[in-house]
Amino acid sequence: MTKVVYESWGQRVVFGSGTARQDVAAEVTGLGASRVLVIAADGERALAEDICKDIPVVAVFGAVRPHVPAEVAEAVRAAAREHDADLLLSVGGGSTTGTAKAAALTTGLPILAVPTTYAGSEATPVWGLTEDGHKRIGVDPKVLPRVVVYDATLMLSLPTRLSVTSGLNALAHCVDAWWAPRHNPISSALAVEGVRSLASALPRIVADGQDVAARREILFGTYLGAVAFAGAGSGLHHKVCHVLGGAYDLEHAALHSVVLPHVVGLNLAAAPEAERHLATALDSPKDPFSALLDLYSRLEPPCSLAELGLPEEELDRATDLVMAQVPDTNPRRVTRDEMRELLGRAWRGDTPTPYERAAR
Repeated sequence: MTKVVYESWGQRVVFGSGTARQDVAAEVTGLGASRVLVIAADGERALAEDICKDIPVVAVFGAVRPHVPAEVAEAVRAAAREHDADLLLSVGGGSTTGTAKAAALTTGLPILAVPTTYAGSEATPVWGLTEDGHKRIGVDPKVLPRVVVYDATLMLSLPTRLSVTSGLNALAHCVDAWWAPRHNPISSALAVEGVRSLASALPRIVADGQDVAARREILFGTYLGAVAFAGAGSGLHHKVCHVLGGAYDLEHAALHSVVLPHVVGLNLAAAPEAERHLATALDSPKDPFSALLDLYSRLEPPCSLAELGLPEEELDRATDLVMAQVPDTNPRRVTRDEMRELLGRAWRGDTPTPYERAAR
């Protein structure tokens, strides 16, 4: 490779265990904020209020919804204006972080993010808004949280299923970074370490959801994957998931966990560098795809689009929607028939299949 371009994004990240309240107070002081708008879904309001006891909160916005509908974006922006907020503090998963990003996009207010899942949105400058069944995605440095406070103990109450699907969402950031439009050696190296951490720790929290060390390791993997994704851009896997999630309001993390092995099966033979990275990360030099499927068998995530609520009669329309978003840089030229087959297999929950090598 004769030329490498890598764009990094400035952000302060604090990792801890059991220190979220103290860390948030210190970071709010460091940012000089005096009017904090807290964004937390109703189910996490009590947690948010506990974390924010020592900071100057002016209001709590709780109308969080998946995929950030346009009306939610307008409501959170209005709340920020009404309360003259000077800082947005999100406590929650990817939808909560995304809601804060929607406000930051138009107001320019800084975000302090306290994640409670492994979504990774807190480490990217990517925003998403849904209107009329279409999810728009963009990149803007204004939406990158200024500070992230990670606390592994905040994940201890996360149900096993959501821990697994959210962790596989983080894994998808890593894998997609290996063939995304701006993939490069730096983001690829981060993604390898991200997959290594996630693949090691996710089975441990399935065995014991109170394993704080494993939860901490997953947070490291989540952050690495998100930074890799931010540097490399959105590849085929994320295009598929953003289209389906926006059009059919499917559960975000579970959608990623269902689709990922099917996209890997499609692309891997046409992406030898990505195949080497996956082999290194999973310590499986001979058959990394089977190693990925073995990881899935140990985690037992949702396996079909049908169980997520996608109607079978929508598969043809879904195929057309996805085909309009397939990146030109994907390592394999994807035909409509191949995408229809992929979505059909994912809908039925068939075992993902490695495709033969195909010419670009």
